[in-house]
Amino acid sequence: MTIQNRYLSRDRIAILAALAAPLATAAILLPFRASWSNTNVALLLVVVIVAVAAIGNRIAGALAAVWAAVWFDFFFTLPYYRFTIRRSADVTTVILLLATGIAVSQLAARARRLKVITITDADYLAQIHQTASLAQSALTPDVVVDLVKKQLVGLLGLQGARFEYGTLMGHPPRLEPDGTVTVGYSSWDVELSGLPADEIELRTYGNGQYYGRFMLRARPESRPSLQARLVAVTLADQAGRAFGASRTAQSASLPDRRSAPAILAD
Repeated sequence: MTIQNRYLSRDRIAILAALAAPLATAAILLPFRASWSNTNVALLLVVVIVAVAAIGNRIAGALAAVWAAVWFDFFFTLPYYRFTIRRSADVTTVILLLATGIAVSQLAARARRLKVITITDADYLAQIHQTASLAQSALTPDVVVDLVKKQLVGLLGLQGARFEYGTLMGHPPRLEPDGTVTVGYSSWDVELSGLPADEIELRTYGNGQYYGRFMLRARPESRPSLQARLVAVTLADQAGRAFGASRTAQSASLPDRRSAPAILAD
């Protein structure tokens, strides 16, 4: 499972927690309503909001803040068990709970997003380093191609990937060197529509020469970021370098005809 998919699963769990956690917390505190001040209850609900936002995203955090304010009103402000507030102090507490909860949830979600970027960048760098090292040491470029195919599947969220050697045929969607995807002569919005359903080509060059292309089959829900697509292009380039190095090594192993003695005709 890719990093993006893992965090997508966490976001879904966070949405469920945003709906359930404020109500569960309010129910636990209900027997202590007479001994706990509303301010302390509100502070504890803010802690719940931060926890939800930390494991989820801004939407989950904001949703938790709204539900926390709703259940605080229902259980802890007079008249009880009604969505009505009589005391001005309780109105102020509800407003501050909602505003503080939303603000703190945004900060927590932003911190998580920065962590995701850091982890993702490190993972991308590790994959590029692994492929570059193999491209320098592999006896055959096929080994590098096999590794890149596996990396592309996980990186872009694909159903599968294969490699075609030689000439270009047809006009499939193409992953360009700048990370964009084109279909025909038009640019394809990956963030909005996901990757095209048809196979996508990612061409491979080495020393300026075309060697083949990776053919990518995307999952319907696959929406890889621009950063991920640029890493995919870089991995394909490493495969191209392996082809180029193999071709250079083969040329160097051939006998130098210019050094052979000349045969003079009579």
